[in-house]
Amino acid sequence: MKKKSVEEQLFNAIYKIYDHHDKYGLNDREGQQTMSLDIVDAYINSKNIMIEAGVGIGKSFGYLIPSLYINQFMNRPIVIATSSIQLSEQIHQDLHTITAKLGFSGVRSIVGKGMTHYACADRVAYLYSTSKNHPNHDIIKGIMEGEITERANIEGRVSNAEWSEFCVKKCKQERCHYKRGCSFYSMRSKIKSLRGEMNFIIVNQDLLIQDLLKKQAGNSRLITPNPALIIIDEAHNLEAKVRDARTIEFSLREIENDLDNALQLLIIGTGNRGFYSQFASVKKSLSQVFEQVDLIIKGLSSQDTDRIKIPKLKRIAFQKVMDELSDIHTSLSLLESSRREREQENALEAVSDLLDLYGILSGQLDSHLYWASKPKRETVISICPKEVNKLLRSMLFDGSTPVALTPATLCQGGEELKEKYAYLSKSIGYEGEFGDRQLSPFDYANQTIMYINNNIPYYKPDNKDSFLTAACQELIKLCNLTKGRTLVLFTAKEDLRVIYDKLKEQNLDWKLFVQSEGSSQDEIIKEFRQSNGVLLGTGVFWEGINIKGPDLSQVIIVRLPFPVPADPVYEYKVATAKDPQKDVYIPDMLIRLRQGTGRLIRSETDFGVLSILDSRMSLKANRDYRQDVLEALPFTNITEDFSEVAKFVKDNISSDVLDSKALQLNSATVADAG
Repeated sequence: MKKKSVEEQLFNAIYKIYDHHDKYGLNDREGQQTMSLDIVDAYINSKNIMIEAGVGIGKSFGYLIPSLYINQFMNRPIVIATSSIQLSEQIHQDLHTITAKLGFSGVRSIVGKGMTHYACADRVAYLYSTSKNHPNHDIIKGIMEGEITERANIEGRVSNAEWSEFCVKKCKQERCHYKRGCSFYSMRSKIKSLRGEMNFIIVNQDLLIQDLLKKQAGNSRLITPNPALIIIDEAHNLEAKVRDARTIEFSLREIENDLDNALQLLIIGTGNRGFYSQFASVKKSLSQVFEQVDLIIKGLSSQDTDRIKIPKLKRIAFQKVMDELSDIHTSLSLLESSRREREQENALEAVSDLLDLYGILSGQLDSHLYWASKPKRETVISICPKEVNKLLRSMLFDGSTPVALTPATLCQGGEELKEKYAYLSKSIGYEGEFGDRQLSPFDYANQTIMYINNNIPYYKPDNKDSFLTAACQELIKLCNLTKGRTLVLFTAKEDLRVIYDKLKEQNLDWKLFVQSEGSSQDEIIKEFRQSNGVLLGTGVFWEGINIKGPDLSQVIIVRLPFPVPADPVYEYKVATAKDPQKDVYIPDMLIRLRQGTGRLIRSETDFGVLSILDSRMSLKANRDYRQDVLEALPFTNITEDFSEVAKFVKDNISSDVLDSKALQLNSATVADAG
């Protein structure tokens, strides 16, 4: 098929769909059509495309419709990467919906997740035969009988610690006795399918990045090597995902275990017991390193970031240990036993990583960022490359496969398109075209009000208690207005914990919820919707949650989500920026703020209140970024008067008017669509 013929057929197919949108059961959304045409144009010209798609334009249909035709004409799969499992599954549902609307048949698709989402019968088999009194025996039984193949199959909640006992960790692949009934093995086989075997492969960004890293290293790929198009949804998360994928974590316990394995290999392979003293010297130094880092963490435990800067360590013989590690690495590489080749490779990698760690901590290597944390009562030191944007540019935006990036919060202020997309495109090393910003079609002017508090004390480290006490009191007043039905978003887990403890002491008129442990929040969201309660969350709750209707009538932002200056990642960004406030702090804050505020209005019939408790946004605070925030958000009805909020709620959100307003808007929407 000639290129011109493909161009004509693709464009004609898209125009036909949108010219007759009512025939296909689609709403008339200009932004969705423009987005679809931009993607087709980029694909035909082998260009990358970045498009901001506002809430409500039907973003997933906007890229699924052209993708279906590109897949049909080229007989090559479409790879879609998302930022969460929940979004992957939603897109999978949307794919089935749009294929039915457009009359496609036989479209094969698969959702690929990380291994920790899947149950491992091989690991559980021993428990099944020996632990009848195990506290999670029902889960073990369900896995062995094939009723539980993924964590999502479990009714109720299971903690990360509990699930870690049952999930896939080191897959035996072809050598596994249980591979025929294994969802993980089946998924991995399908996402590697060759031309024509799978039409759509939907994965999270973590899995895509792992695949790209394997490609760059020349190793066997995880995902099909010949997609027609790669679509990345919620691309504002891409930088963090790559950074996480390239981060190496060190704990004293795991390092000592790796060193013990390396020592055993050397003693068995050489018979030289002189290695004992060499390894003992390295371990002693490591203990000193972690002892100092642990004290640093304790001294900064109240810091708002999980990444704690490590200052120059004292009295550590870095060069001496690096020389010893180099000798150990050389000795390991000279071992000739092929029977333990995999163990030898693992030991070499562990010693090499440890050499890098000492080089970074000593200041001899300047290519990495490093920090400390204590996620599970165990001190961890992490290292990662500084310039992940260059890494992404070379492995994703190299022109070998067109890439479309389509999140809802890409743009900042500016006149030219390139300027509007500048912060994100620089952060991820993007090279390609920019699509016009497709704005939300929702009626924010009449269906929302934005309330900015102007009397809560500014948040500062030395008055944190005063801020949180006042914020808690204001939060109660606001939640009483809407009779619950509120999502409260925090920037720090410590703030969430303090407010939660304060609220538990009150006699509240609504039920209180706090986000649960683990990646899926479906259970807690279901309970929240059923109770008209108040849900406190951070992290994942700023994005990806889609609660339509009166179950969610208010979103409260406790603090503007500025990055923490002491965070080593942002410290590096600031150090390389011309204007840190303009080039880093404000753009980063706006991306996350727009994600959080986007939880409020999810359909044409929604009404809601956006409340910001951070009084730095008030008129009297006179902050330079106030106008940046107001221009970035779609809200036009803005007040600092609590009584105006109360009136808006009474007129629009109180239970006696919700039903009639929803009926009117639904009727208008149906008429408009017809």
